[in-house]
Amino acid sequence: MDLFEAEGSDVRADATLHLLTRWKSGDPRALDELLGRYIPGLARWATGRLPGWARHSVDTDDLVQETLIQAFQKLQTFEYRGEGALFAYLRQAVLNRLRSQIRWANRRPLAAELEDGASSEELSPLESAIGAEEAGQYEAALERLKPAEREAVIARLEFGLTYPELATALGKPSADAARMAVGRAMVRLTEELRDVRAEPGPPRPGHNGR
Repeated sequence: MDLFEAEGSDVRADATLHLLTRWKSGDPRALDELLGRYIPGLARWATGRLPGWARHSVDTDDLVQETLIQAFQKLQTFEYRGEGALFAYLRQAVLNRLRSQIRWANRRPLAAELEDGASSEELSPLESAIGAEEAGQYEAALERLKPAEREAVIARLEFGLTYPELATALGKPSADAARMAVGRAMVRLTEELRDVRAEPGPPRPGHNGR
């Protein structure tokens, strides 16, 4: 089942922890199951952040799969603190890969770009919706949040978890507690966005060490 489809949150969290334990113990089949749970949602998320001109025959599912394989291979030192923390960890790994893909595409010869018939000004779906500058400011503000705040924002805004699902993902005792945590995180995100927009020059994520 797709990780982001409705499913019993406690069951899902327990299953994820079980799969991670199996993978860390050397069971290769656990990796296949983990990839099956996380690739669909992250591939949809990644498609919204990769401009068409930067894809150049790169399949988003393949890009996400390669990134997750590398990320899970580094999980021996990862402390599972719930789905929210894992979402944030995997999202950051995919985001870093997307940034590398965009940098690579920007270095391609102009002739290749003309051959592809793609404009270097083409925006990602996310940038088209809120603007390239706004997208950059959002990422900068997100990086300034505390880990728990960042996890709450990502799980709710980007992956659309319900509040009962968020309760398990964030380790909260109830859906109402998860709702309050998300609300506080959104207030902090708004504050950081205001600070980012007020700074001269390009955003400087994490300057205050939060």
